[in-house]
Amino acid sequence: MSRSTPSTPSDSTVSAAPTVPGPAPAPDDIRVASPPDPLAPEDALTLPLPPAARPAPGVELLRGAHFAFRPRLRPLAMDLWLPEDRRRPVPLAVFVHGGGWRAGRRDDLGERFRPWDPGPFARLAQEGVAVACPEYRLSGEAVAPAQVEDVTEALVWLRARSGEIGVDPDRAVLWGESAGGHLAAMAALAPAHHHASAPTGPEDPAGVTVTGCVTWYAPTDLRSFGTDHPRSRFDPRDPGSSEARMLGVAPADDTKRARANSPAALASAGAPPFLILHGREDTSVAPKQAERLADALGAAGAQADLRLVDGGGHRWEGLSEEALLGCWDATVHFIRARAGLDGGGGEGAPK
Repeated sequence: MSRSTPSTPSDSTVSAAPTVPGPAPAPDDIRVASPPDPLAPEDALTLPLPPAARPAPGVELLRGAHFAFRPRLRPLAMDLWLPEDRRRPVPLAVFVHGGGWRAGRRDDLGERFRPWDPGPFARLAQEGVAVACPEYRLSGEAVAPAQVEDVTEALVWLRARSGEIGVDPDRAVLWGESAGGHLAAMAALAPAHHHASAPTGPEDPAGVTVTGCVTWYAPTDLRSFGTDHPRSRFDPRDPGSSEARMLGVAPADDTKRARANSPAALASAGAPPFLILHGREDTSVAPKQAERLADALGAAGAQADLRLVDGGGHRWEGLSEEALLGCWDATVHFIRARAGLDGGGGEGAPK
């Protein structure tokens, strides 16, 4: 017979309530499992991959593969542009989009490339290189280092699922334009920098092996942004600037934080080789920023190929079609070379 259930906290002066028919209560040593939380984050490492589309001959596209879930925020996804022939694992380029850390689409290389058919990522896949285009938390959702953390988690996801995708996790080149170039450089440089600073520190989960990095017109030294641009273009104490919104504070008001989020400050001898492309006429991100990164890498003993492109503005505005193709060819050639593939995409952009 089951025990009666008290209607109030235990008190010897209160009479017991009548027994209610029903199943006996579970013994004290049995824990009843909580119902699953429908809003709990999913495991991105076990989710099924999206179905493949075929946007161009010899290319498969897996659009919207989720690689990370953040509490109370949208899940993060990437697109995968894959060579159709993956009987042997293919090398990988990881492209990070720009947009001032506050906007942008993961599949957009900029206005100059939107008319291309096939598009740039399909073309690279036709060259035998897979392309992953991850998104990241924008500055309206989270401040630094959230954006680099998201790119790094994408690299971990790519290694974990490389066998399913058919890519070689030990041949990966990071590539980004504008703010995405900043994040690509940060993700490429941070591991070697941190290992040099704390060689006995804890190991982070392994991502793909970065064998090179390409930056297009990227901010690289937020400590010097104010001196590299006229005050009419950039005020280092403006809390509303794109840089301040990403950092969570104006660069001039927290130089330590600005340094920690500057690729030029993370250069070390263990950095992978860099290809740095920047238009000489860029007024949004001064060409001096490219020079600062190249100088820092060279001083650290790392390889840096700096190419300042005549006539090029930000996002290659004002650049001739011939020169634009030169920048593209230089990038493809570098990616293929760092991936260990023979040949390449041409001589590329002039130095």
